[in-house]
Amino acid sequence: MPKKKSPTSFEDSLAELEALVNLLEQGDISLEESLKSFERGVFLTRACQQALQEAEQKVQILLEKNGTSSLEPFTDE
Repeated sequence: MPKKKSPTSFEDSLAELEALVNLLEQGDISLEESLKSFERGVFLTRACQQALQEAEQKVQILLEKNGTSSLEPFTDE
């Protein structure tokens, strides 16, 4: 399996992760390819988790504004 660059969106990461899971579940690939796919899956899982955490932080910032709809910049610190 060729190594891909990191997908640009949560949806792309999730779709690629689902495809990897399906591929691994079929069991028709070599051990080496399985390990590469698993490694890529771990990377994608972490990327998805980070994206979800950032989204949760943004929502929390909005909710703490006491109902105002103004947005403030999100810093990735």
